[in-house]
Amino acid sequence: MSTILKILDSDYALKSPTSVAEPSNASEWSREWSRWIPFAFLHVGVLGVFFCGWSPFVVGLALMLYWVRMFAITAFYHRYFSHRTFKTGRIQQFIFAVWAMTSVQRGPLWWASHHRRHHRYSDQPGDPHSPVRESLLQSHIGWMTVPANLQTDYTLIRDWTRFPELVWLNRFDWVVPALYAIALYALGAWLEMAFPALGTNGLQCLIWGFFVSTVILFHGTCTINSLSHKFGTRRYNTPDDSRNNPWLAILTLGEGWHNNHHYYQNSVRQGFFWWEYDVTYYILKLMSWVGLVHSLNPVPAEAYQVNSKTRRPHP
Repeated sequence: MSTILKILDSDYALKSPTSVAEPSNASEWSREWSRWIPFAFLHVGVLGVFFCGWSPFVVGLALMLYWVRMFAITAFYHRYFSHRTFKTGRIQQFIFAVWAMTSVQRGPLWWASHHRRHHRYSDQPGDPHSPVRESLLQSHIGWMTVPANLQTDYTLIRDWTRFPELVWLNRFDWVVPALYAIALYALGAWLEMAFPALGTNGLQCLIWGFFVSTVILFHGTCTINSLSHKFGTRRYNTPDDSRNNPWLAILTLGEGWHNNHHYYQNSVRQGFFWWEYDVTYYILKLMSWVGLVHSLNPVPAEAYQVNSKTRRPHP
């Protein structure tokens, strides 16, 4: 029963709203095997493609939902809730949180608290997902099942706890994904009746739009935790092993410029130079022009004053 309650209520058994779990650097895969259930469920669900078949429409739907939700993760979970690199209104903030929660990567406050811990202890004891100290697999997915990483460390996100709607979303982080899955099934059932030429149905939209797209999205996001601390180049001599990787930047809409980000995490832009494509930044810039977001933090001038021999910023 306690296992089910932990899944349904992410704050179940939390001693207090401000209790702190000790920084984790587990050398084993997991001591909380029940937390593999959601991952297993998502991955097994992908096998449904052998039962529901496919259509050009649902393949396109899966790809579109990958990019739409990848933007939500990079723009809102990462650059907004974790680093506050831009500002927005309370209503938009709530909508952005719900949008990002369709990615099935838990709640915005859980995501932000663990990411802030990552920056505090990057590649040092206490980093929840360091491929330098642990295996690639542990940093990619295993860290999320370590007991110390299961709950939200509210002491790291006191700036967000004053919004009860965000705390509720974070606590019951299964609600939005469940509604999202139901909506996809309903969409497919309606399309089957209204536009039969598309060759799709409820089950097909559920399998491709939810399971297939979400699993690919999950692994795409997690490449930044694992691969971007192992493969790529280093412009800045940061105290961790963060790397810039143009291939990961494509996959994640600009998150691959990870060494840039670890040098100056408060910039809304992670591709510091014009040739470092950062689609998330471009979209946020467009959103600022129509008033959906504002006060985008720029790249500091010193970030452009890099000595090519020492790879350090000029004093």
